[in-house]
Amino acid sequence: MARFGTVLVAITATVLAAPLPAAAHESTAHVWITTPDGTQRLADGGPVAFRKTGSSAPTVVVDPNRRFQTMAGFGASITDSSASVLYRLTPAARDDVMAPLFRNGLSYLRQPIGASDFTDGPAYTYDDVPAGQTDFALRRFSIGHDRAQILPLLRQARRLNPELRVMATPWSPPAWMKTNGSLVGGRLIDSPAVYRAYAAYLVKFVQAYRKEGVPIDTVTIQNEPQNRAPAGYPGMDLPSWQAAEVIERLGPMLRAAGERTKILGYDHNWSEHPNDAANTPPDSVADIDHYPQELLQTKAARWISGTAYHCYYGDPSAMTRLHSEFPSKDIYFTECSGSQSSDPANTFSDTLKWHARNLIIGNTRNWAKTVINWNLALDEANGPHNGGCGTCTGVVTVNNDGSVTRNAEFYTLGHLATFVKPGAVRVASTSFGTTGWNGRVMDVAFVNPDGSTVLVAHNENDNPQAFAVRYGGRTFEYTLPGGALATFVWRGHSNDRPIAPTGWTATASPEADAALAVDDDASTRWTTNAAQQPGQFLQADLGRVQGVRRVVFDTGADVGDFPRGYTITASADGKRWWTAKGSSTDQFTEADLRGRPVRYVRITLTAAAGSWWSVADVRAYR
Repeated sequence: MARFGTVLVAITATVLAAPLPAAAHESTAHVWITTPDGTQRLADGGPVAFRKTGSSAPTVVVDPNRRFQTMAGFGASITDSSASVLYRLTPAARDDVMAPLFRNGLSYLRQPIGASDFTDGPAYTYDDVPAGQTDFALRRFSIGHDRAQILPLLRQARRLNPELRVMATPWSPPAWMKTNGSLVGGRLIDSPAVYRAYAAYLVKFVQAYRKEGVPIDTVTIQNEPQNRAPAGYPGMDLPSWQAAEVIERLGPMLRAAGERTKILGYDHNWSEHPNDAANTPPDSVADIDHYPQELLQTKAARWISGTAYHCYYGDPSAMTRLHSEFPSKDIYFTECSGSQSSDPANTFSDTLKWHARNLIIGNTRNWAKTVINWNLALDEANGPHNGGCGTCTGVVTVNNDGSVTRNAEFYTLGHLATFVKPGAVRVASTSFGTTGWNGRVMDVAFVNPDGSTVLVAHNENDNPQAFAVRYGGRTFEYTLPGGALATFVWRGHSNDRPIAPTGWTATASPEADAALAVDDDASTRWTTNAAQQPGQFLQADLGRVQGVRRVVFDTGADVGDFPRGYTITASADGKRWWTAKGSSTDQFTEADLRGRPVRYVRITLTAAAGSWWSVADVRAYR
């Protein structure tokens, strides 16, 4: 399934994998850039100098010592269709496609278990029997279909990138396990014998692939379980209670088989599509826009490592909400396809912009460990496929003349996969843009296992936009072209010790929306909505008494909304207050609290001014 575009535009030979230059060190960052008009495609923009002074441009603050999820990798799917079109190329031409994708690049693939909507031929599973027959002993199980094209490509990808991991997902169990006897639609038969057989089927797949040299890192048990009416391709309604029945058998079976494959739940959209919700059977109404939560509240949750998401409805914030409810469970993003725009000439630009803010930055800012596109390769007709999406596009297009077009997804993935290595950790960075497109700069930051820092930034404005990056007391400035996506890499360290804003609250005068100042989201803000007047204040409650070295009040992108005159006071108990030394450099107003025990920090205006006063982010440091 798909929305949002990619392009069929011939390009110059740009290699996805680009090594970090030796020149990148503590005095410079290095930048690579892709523009919506395609004139720059992961183009090397050279060094950008850090300086010790600040900037008047909206400044992103990177705090490398505040850490979030560990990244598992980035990639796509070598579907049956992808394998088919890649095998239309000569071996040398196929190698020329695979090498730049996987050598120091793509590091996580999602593989269909059997047929999907992108299959070059009839739908199949690994245990198909004539209608009316069953095979509970799985004697006819065979992955022979995959040995011709899919497995050789997976092994080649693993040779090119030894860090490559593979997850696997079925679109349908064998038809004999289902209520309608078909690979399209229906449900699993509600029978312990069928639940055991399906779990055993998945274990046999994991074992067979490992023997072929392709170990499976993670597995889900059903692609898009709430898509009950797939358009002519394999699919199945799998309510959360049936998923739990399968997983409670699959977990122990994998362990008994000595397999370390992790199980993920759900594998569907950020939010449930209204059409899917409207067709929910009575026995699974609790799953309506609540499927992952329902599944993680069952006994099967002990076998579930995390939850997998797709992009076709909702927005990435759903993943953060789930993480808040189940913080011990991982979040994976496992499918999104581009689609040809109504005007094909706009497809590259449309894809670059939507994928940049929703997949590349939106997903990773919302706890996803992976970003996985759909088809790795398709042909000029966006196929071959059986039913399903007719406008979906691949990371690359194999043209009828044997040439290969690298689509926008190639570059959006490249801005992550080339520079952010498996094992990298996402770290704190203020970000002004949103997935809904507000015209600001949106970003996400990582620290690699080798200690290098990576910032991926997207300009949501159609016009060029200057911004700055602050890291460990140093700042660099850069102007991003309209709609451009850029990756910055540098080495260095920061001695800052940020305090996570967990449980923080705020009060203010004017009092509306004070919580937006302490919501850990610089794209929102508390503001006076009026000219500055003496007595206006914002008070942050840090939740508990703790030693605090400094507090920063950040205006965010509205850099003109800084206080023209102020006092800062602090208190441990809200009764006895003392005055802190303050300093201001437009966007940032800082309080020096000298490490004293503090719970409350208040900034109060002492001067009138025509400008509003806004606070987008409050940060505290030990």
